[in-house]
Amino acid sequence: DRIPWLCELHDILRREDSCRQDVVLACSALKKMYRRVLASGASAIESNQPEQPRENTALKILFAHLDGPRDIIARRLEKRKGHFLPPELLNSQFDTLEPPSAPENFITVSLEKSLPEIVLEIENAIFQG
Repeated sequence: DRIPWLCELHDILRREDSCRQDVVLACSALKKMYRRVLASGASAIESNQPEQPRENTALKILFAHLDGPRDIIARRLEKRKGHFLPPELLNSQFDTLEPPSAPENFITVSLEKSLPEIVLEIENAIFQG
């Protein structure tokens, strides 16, 4: 059910890339397949190569994997007001998570840092390349 939405996000990213616009997209992309669809669109689904679908046409995306202990994430989630993810679903999110790994282009950032430190670490990774 997420694939059409992820394909639409890919199309938006591709359009912005063709206009040489930098984009920050925030979404969970918990599974490797979701990240592949964001980078390669529908070709990620159709590809016979599970790790790198048509890599030459894939967008260059840096995935920021925000990593932290379940208890810290649970406390932050409980403080949110009006958010669509109830705290009861946190365990299912951890069960679904497929952390990024090579050859994906990603950084892992600890959620134990302050928000300004997290943003700075992501910005530094983007500007380095």
